[in-house]
Amino acid sequence: MKICGIIEARMGSSRLPGKVLLPLGGKPALERLLERVARSKWLNEVVVATTANEGDQPIAELCARLGVRVFRGSEDDVLSRVLGAAEAAEADLICQLMGDSPLNDPVLIDLAVAAHLAGDYDFTANYLPENVLPMGFAAGVFSTALLRRVAAMTQDPVDRSHVTCFIYHNPRLFRLQGVAANAQLAGPDVRLCVDTREDYEVVRRVFEAVHREGQCPRAWEFLGYLREHPELAAINAHVRQKHVDEG
Repeated sequence: MKICGIIEARMGSSRLPGKVLLPLGGKPALERLLERVARSKWLNEVVVATTANEGDQPIAELCARLGVRVFRGSEDDVLSRVLGAAEAAEADLICQLMGDSPLNDPVLIDLAVAAHLAGDYDFTANYLPENVLPMGFAAGVFSTALLRRVAAMTQDPVDRSHVTCFIYHNPRLFRLQGVAANAQLAGPDVRLCVDTREDYEVVRRVFEAVHREGQCPRAWEFLGYLREHPELAAINAHVRQKHVDEG
């Protein structure tokens, strides 16, 4: 079985264009995420799924420099883009990851993958049944075969743009599994993703304070630093998470 981490990444963003390539400690944020995800013990390959737009050429060039497979597809139909990336990599199992989450933790990713493999479920995620983790550490696991099935079941633009929402919004059709978060990591109102300029300022300062080259700090280390510095958490405390139908 081949297990692929598929990172959705594009330069376009309504609130912070170019966010996935903003610098973190001297390297693009996407490169930092790739460094961290590469430490997963379960993922056989990591693929970046970006768009065919000319504006996303810098993402393709970064991946080429790093030797990372990149798949380019539709900007709006992200479901087809992720499915195309999985099929190009001949993946049996997909771990869906977000390009705006450069601090994501390979240990949390591995916990989600291991839980999926150990059970008899269609979809496993560390944000089900409700998210208790800080924003920026999401991982969802499902088979390529399931995504192919979902692609044939819905043409709704919201479902197509958010890949898995048709799955977790239809628990009568699919077997769903949540992965419990350690109480130490609880912080659903904490933003350690990069969606706005304020988010970036928080993530940049937390990363640069905690990260050491050649090491891979855990999620609890980033969260612990933020808790010790509430003035940082206040920077983006007002930012509202976009609803899935807002694009």
